[in-house]
Amino acid sequence: MPFVNIKITREGASAEQKARLIQGVTKLLADILGKNPQTTVVVIEEVDTDNWGIGGESVTIRRQRESKEKH
Repeated sequence: MPFVNIKITREGASAEQKARLIQGVTKLLADILGKNPQTTVVVIEEVDTDNWGIGGESVTIRRQRESKEKH
């Protein structure tokens, strides 16, 4: 039974987009590895940008800085 955990930042992925991710990952495992779609589990976790760090700083801070640099 495959278990796939997708983590994305919480920035408004729609229910339709998440459903497409679940369907697409399930199909990919079936097509590539021959896994049974009926026993494939896909979990999508949405993480606040304050709780997601890259290069020693949160995504929130990085985006704020990048936004200021563009202006």
